[in-house]
Amino acid sequence: MVEAPRKFGLRPMLPEDAPLLAEIFRASVEGLTGDDYSPEQQEAWVSAVNDEAAFADRLGGQLTLVSTSRGEPVAFASLKGTDVIDLVYVDPSAARQGAATMLIDALEKLAEARGATRLTTDVSDSAVDFFEGRGYAAQLRNSVLRNDEWLSNTTMTKQLVTPNNTPPETELGGSGNVH
Repeated sequence: MVEAPRKFGLRPMLPEDAPLLAEIFRASVEGLTGDDYSPEQQEAWVSAVNDEAAFADRLGGQLTLVSTSRGEPVAFASLKGTDVIDLVYVDPSAARQGAATMLIDALEKLAEARGATRLTTDVSDSAVDFFEGRGYAAQLRNSVLRNDEWLSNTTMTKQLVTPNNTPPETELGGSGNVH
């Protein structure tokens, strides 16, 4: 029997979501980044949510969207200011099923509505292909020290509109990204 494609909802983060979003963060790092990061690096990475109150404050201070399945959060993404995608994490049970795409699509539209012409994000090695597939271009490799472990990531950017305020695909005559 063929399983129906999973359907995701989208909503703003609620304050009571923070503990579950911290769990999604941990599960995402532990379950989806093992090909690119050592267990020690993963442990250092997930330490970022050990202080759940500080994590909740970080999410609450940004535009944070939550993707849901059957009413339960399965992924989240946040926009810092008008032009920086700060966090994108997906529970492994929902990975590669469209939750992250829906979140990034929404953040791109919201950023553009807020006046951003370009988005920037620091992307884990595990997520570079996803962002490249969405039109982001690598700009810079970074090394971040967290709890005595060096973690590599890549700063990537995407042009949202061209100087004459038209989407880049229109100016180039293309039809946009296909997923």
